[in-house]
Amino acid sequence: DSFDILGDGVKELLVGRDDGMLEIYTFESADDPVLRYDHALSESIASIQGGCVGKDGYDEILASTYSGWLTGLTTEPVYREDGSGEELKLSQEMQSKISSLRNELEHLQMKVLQEREKYQQSSQSSTAVSSVPAFSVNDKFTLNKDDASYSLTLEVQTAIDNVLVQSDVPIDLLDVDKNSAVVSFSSCDSE
Repeated sequence: DSFDILGDGVKELLVGRDDGMLEIYTFESADDPVLRYDHALSESIASIQGGCVGKDGYDEILASTYSGWLTGLTTEPVYREDGSGEELKLSQEMQSKISSLRNELEHLQMKVLQEREKYQQSSQSSTAVSSVPAFSVNDKFTLNKDDASYSLTLEVQTAIDNVLVQSDVPIDLLDVDKNSAVVSFSSCDSE
């Protein structure tokens, strides 16, 4: 997206990447864009948009991720100070919002505990049926032409415990900085 997030009258380029990087580029001269800010998210970014969402007068960047989470970055200051350097007290409206959110959180936690108990009881009964849940997998297998290697990216909405790569020809697995996996090798069985 392009949006004037810095408020200088010139639109910046907002970039959301498959590797989870959110970047803001400015065009300070006629040359290449300059990276002004970046933020790493834990999963790939599906969409990015700039605008005023949460509070009038403070622009924000919203990014939606592969699993559907919305992440917002705002220009609103986190702390406000008065002349003496002490933090201002929260307004009555803000205090009521916080109280409402705390109550909602407690209600959701109670609901989760109740559902967890129901699941435990049903899974221990003699008529329990177990099924494997279906997950959609976001996978990419792309050629990196600089070093003639392929990059395999797997993303799923739950934790990945193991990935088995099987090949009938010898392959070399290369480690990269963004890799969080622990690689173990086993030799090929020719039969």
